[in-house]
Amino acid sequence: MRKIGKHLFLFVALAAGLGCAGQEYRRTDNGVRATVNGVSVEIRFYDSCIVRVIKCPEGGSPREKSLSVVEAPGLVSLRVRKSGSSLSVSSEKVTAVLALDKGTVTLYRNGGKERLLGEKEGGTVLKAVDDAGAVAYSAGQSFQLDSGEAIYGLGQQQRGKMIQRNLKLFMVQGNTDDYVPFFQSVKGYGVFWDNYSPTTFEDDSGGTSFRSQVAEGVDYYFIYGGNADGVIAGMRRLTGQAPMMPLWTFGFWQSRERYKSQQELVDVVRKYRELRVPLDGIIQDWQYWGNNYLWNAMDFLNPEFPNPKKMVSDVHGLDAHMIISIWSSFGPHTLQYRELDSMGALFRFKTWPESGSDKWPPNLDYPSGVRVYDAYNPAARDIYWKYAKRNLFSIGIDGWWMDSSEPDHFHANDSDYNTKTFLGSFRRVRNAYPLMTVGGVYEHQRAETSGKRVFILTRSAFAGQQRYGANTWSGDVTASWGALRNQISAGLNFSLTGIPYWNSDIGGFFLTKYRRKLDDPEYRELYVRWLEFGAFCPMMRSHGADAPREIYQFGRKGERVYDAIGKYIGLRYALLPYIYSTSWQVTAHGSSMMRGLVMDAPRDRGALDIDDEFMFGKSLLVSPVVSPMYVKKGADSMSVEDFGVVKNKETYLPAGASWIDFWTGRTYPGGERVSKETPLDIIPLYVKAGSILPMAGPVQYSTEKKWDGLEIRVYPGADGEFELYEDENDNYNYEKGRFSTIAFRWDDKKKVLRIGPRKGSFTGMLESRKFNVVMVREQKAVGSEVGGRPDAVVSYEGKEVNLRL
Repeated sequence: MRKIGKHLFLFVALAAGLGCAGQEYRRTDNGVRATVNGVSVEIRFYDSCIVRVIKCPEGGSPREKSLSVVEAPGLVSLRVRKSGSSLSVSSEKVTAVLALDKGTVTLYRNGGKERLLGEKEGGTVLKAVDDAGAVAYSAGQSFQLDSGEAIYGLGQQQRGKMIQRNLKLFMVQGNTDDYVPFFQSVKGYGVFWDNYSPTTFEDDSGGTSFRSQVAEGVDYYFIYGGNADGVIAGMRRLTGQAPMMPLWTFGFWQSRERYKSQQELVDVVRKYRELRVPLDGIIQDWQYWGNNYLWNAMDFLNPEFPNPKKMVSDVHGLDAHMIISIWSSFGPHTLQYRELDSMGALFRFKTWPESGSDKWPPNLDYPSGVRVYDAYNPAARDIYWKYAKRNLFSIGIDGWWMDSSEPDHFHANDSDYNTKTFLGSFRRVRNAYPLMTVGGVYEHQRAETSGKRVFILTRSAFAGQQRYGANTWSGDVTASWGALRNQISAGLNFSLTGIPYWNSDIGGFFLTKYRRKLDDPEYRELYVRWLEFGAFCPMMRSHGADAPREIYQFGRKGERVYDAIGKYIGLRYALLPYIYSTSWQVTAHGSSMMRGLVMDAPRDRGALDIDDEFMFGKSLLVSPVVSPMYVKKGADSMSVEDFGVVKNKETYLPAGASWIDFWTGRTYPGGERVSKETPLDIIPLYVKAGSILPMAGPVQYSTEKKWDGLEIRVYPGADGEFELYEDENDNYNYEKGRFSTIAFRWDDKKKVLRIGPRKGSFTGMLESRKFNVVMVREQKAVGSEVGGRPDAVVSYEGKEVNLRL
């Protein structure tokens, strides 16, 4: 038994032969280290489920401080055994076996009985390279996965591919591709390749590998979770937990490229209120600062915004919130540029905008001089926040739209990567840029106040970014039916890396394909279907260029398209108690909101590669419509509406559960495909049997009414439970325990709903309330309507209630 500081490690040597020539090893504080064929190999346990594997040239040393990893090795009881040339290190959950003659590491569970992942023999690459004058290594590791083993993650790509096998990715952050070098397997483990340089991921018949351009050595983490939720929980322990988002971020958001005056922006919010269409937020896109030489001044220098403080006050007076666009680059006439340039904290590679003129295409005879700032430099991050706080946060701006956080890097060449940053060459830290710039804003606002939660909408992400209150959107996607479908697998794989908050521009950003814009009936149908999908994403946000997207641009109440849009905005608000409670599960228990079917049906092979369905929370199965149904070509080859025949979509219902049609109450067995009629205002939506779904009545914004009189829907067919979570909505008092939970449990055999005693309290909590309980059945379908006749009304004052239905 050895005790080192706060860490306790138990080592038991069970074999003789320690120190034999060529097979020596040394026990360390939390694992073992050996030198094999000139390579130092170290196995470190961070807990019983997380193992770090490090390989460096003999005499080299690993990077000790990671930009992504925040966890340190904890208390682990380990057993070390040497048998021949095999050295095994075992925790309660995982066994790592190092081949002392080959240098390969293999990971097992069940005391070494079940192989999970193995390195490929000869699959380690450590090649000396010159990194802008510094000595470094190109590092790679190849693994051997099982044939047919499904893996997921790697960030967000626009490939429409759910299972991430048989592909090659060059991982450099881009506008619509966000790379996280992490994958997880259907076998219940994950691998995080801890490297920020340009990296190639490749999977083919020869193996599965990561290879990075710059590194100290091979450095990866093996995370065993047993299932996808467990793996994600492990990744969050390693790289940081996701804080609670404000309740208002889960309502409906309207934006466009761009509102050209403060009057136009306020009028949009006012119009929603006049139409009584719910809305929680509005976003001001770029150029409120004026011309491109003033790019990202973080100040309202555009004369069309004469009184920004009044603008924000007007928005707040209409019970809405406002976030604003800020970028990773600055124009040469800005105050930030001058400060950053004086300390050498501006990069010289090409970025957006290239021209000082606003005209399109860009006139390069008038270069903008815009340069990206060194977000790796803490002093530069201080300057960034100084101006954001002084000019924006101080007047009441509620959150941040951090655009181009990858950042934009045009006409990239190898010499660009030699650019010096605070942490070395740009090549060395390239992919972690979004983590650093987003983290800078989060950490500064947290230091400023705990009275307002940080909310950041951003275009790029890297491992660990979930700890910074950020929701990543999928970039400037061009509208098409294929693009809509691709968003589903993009968002799901992104979530499967452990970063839970993701969204897309509803309707697509560019309308290049649709020359008639909103007058094109095919685009109108696409917009509705995209919005229906967006209603079940962690953020529901309408945005784009080329045409405005406000609901009233699509007609008026009583018209098909307008009514479909309004229906799903209303449904989003009805689901807010479910959504907010799910966000608590994300924060408190490492869960995920947007869930690939593998997360809840890992043993159902029919569910593993489905790319047009997902779970929203653990109760709702969402099957967006991703192809046109109600347009045809007219005589002039232009699209025209055709609603003559109601079309259908097939949906696969995963095995292992029964499923209840949200709209009709009809029950279906799992493991089958079912067909559902899908008029424009319906998508297939199924509730897992045993679910308990809280639904709120109509509101105009998320906090208009407290959650008294919630409709508690019970979907019979299995036992189930749900925890209703409530707090003060927009501060960090929940971190001090100021929140409440109420546990609902359904006993399907006894037909008894138990409403447990309330736990906890917070300022403004409902001491007494009513619950309107509805047993959902085909004869009493409720769909999206809330407020019908309940089966029982419960007066609840915080004590346990048992209700037989």
